[in-house]
Amino acid sequence: MKSIWMKFLLLGLLVLGLAGCNAKAGTDGDDTIRVTTTIAQIGDIAKNIGGDKVQVESLMGPGIDPHLYQASQGDLRKLSDADIIFYNGLRLEGRMGDILNKMSKDKPTIAVAESIPTDLLLNDEEEAGKLDPHVWFDISLWLHTVEEVKNSLIKIDDENAAYYEKNAAEYIQKLEELDAYAKEQIATIPEESRVLVTAHDAFQYFGEAYGMEVTGLQGLSTDAEFGLNDVRSIVDLLVERNIKAVFVESSISEDSINAVVKGAESRGHAVVIGGELYSDAMGAEGTETGTYLGMFRHNIDTIVAALK
Repeated sequence: MKSIWMKFLLLGLLVLGLAGCNAKAGTDGDDTIRVTTTIAQIGDIAKNIGGDKVQVESLMGPGIDPHLYQASQGDLRKLSDADIIFYNGLRLEGRMGDILNKMSKDKPTIAVAESIPTDLLLNDEEEAGKLDPHVWFDISLWLHTVEEVKNSLIKIDDENAAYYEKNAAEYIQKLEELDAYAKEQIATIPEESRVLVTAHDAFQYFGEAYGMEVTGLQGLSTDAEFGLNDVRSIVDLLVERNIKAVFVESSISEDSINAVVKGAESRGHAVVIGGELYSDAMGAEGTETGTYLGMFRHNIDTIVAALK
């Protein structure tokens, strides 16, 4: 009898243990959808649309460069545990391509930027046949990714379709208001001063959308190295156009831009660092710039304050 009782006890503990594992897999054992994203910009969309129906984890936090990012073992677990994965695509997460392709065989793995009509995308000026992946800098394009996230959540959770539709509509309204604010503010910069010089060429969409000439020391990917000729070219532009400010980026070393500032000084042209812009990564979670809306507004206000 004692042996039988012990078997039942062990069986009960095993059942409880499995139940505990299942509870941890979701959120408190409920039906919350586990979402994993690569960049936090996409995570912000999922949080705004999914609300309390989702648990969102973004692999790439503040100061992280997605072009150079390599997934850790912890990241692989997050991807494996997810019910759905969202990533940017268009080669932004270049070193994670094989991993994301493998995940797509087991669960929905969505490249949100690839939902944007190709004719609206910009080319990589340095690499023929390649597209610029930094689409979040044009809000009118980013709206396509919002729709993609919404539709993907509805596809796996159609019972809450009305909830996702409502949240998406509210978020889209905020994005459209921010888009109008950006155009209004950039218009206050004298036309000849609407030149944005940054560490790498992440702001091409921003320039097209908001009427600014954009120049980056490095190419679209930070995998590209910059050399003395690149620095000289930027310095020539600063001197010839009498540009007074350049900008650093939160996810890239300041060394490249500091080289430009020193180069301009050697030519007798004073240039200041106009501020730090968020390019490939957002700010810390829990801060204003840790949201897409806050990050974008920060960039607008920083650029206008330096160039106006």
